[in-house]
Amino acid sequence: MSIEKAKNWLRQFGVEDRVLEFDTSSATVELAAQAVGCAPARIAKTLSFRTGDGVILIVAAGDTKIDNPKYKARFGCKAKMLSFEEVEPEIGHAVGGVCPFGINPGVTVFLDESLHRFETVFPACGSSNSAIELTIPELEKFSGYKAWVDVCKGWRE
Repeated sequence: MSIEKAKNWLRQFGVEDRVLEFDTSSATVELAAQAVGCAPARIAKTLSFRTGDGVILIVAAGDTKIDNPKYKARFGCKAKMLSFEEVEPEIGHAVGGVCPFGINPGVTVFLDESLHRFETVFPACGSSNSAIELTIPELEKFSGYKAWVDVCKGWRE
């Protein structure tokens, strides 16, 4: 089960007990914000893309959208999200629970600048009814991210 993969990953940091599991779905930004009780912007959504170098994840604030020109400038290709069917085999988590914890080897994680606005954010934890509250330094440490990127729009306006 995907949530177990995420919890096993988080166990090495001693925070697996902080994973929240809900009786309702948290599969979308809006549903996650309702389940957690926060503004949608504080949901750290994890988006999956295919680049010339393989598969990447971009963790971004819930109120953002990918800015295609910024994405192309940073990654050298057009933003091409994985299809619904590709997500679980490529990432290791199904749509609705994609997170940067316990992912398949070879998947590179990037964190978007839009997250810097918040003291804490809520990424999913491998299932469509889970989340964990993390500080930005914790998200950096636990995600094993490669770099911060600025590839989103809609949050500065």
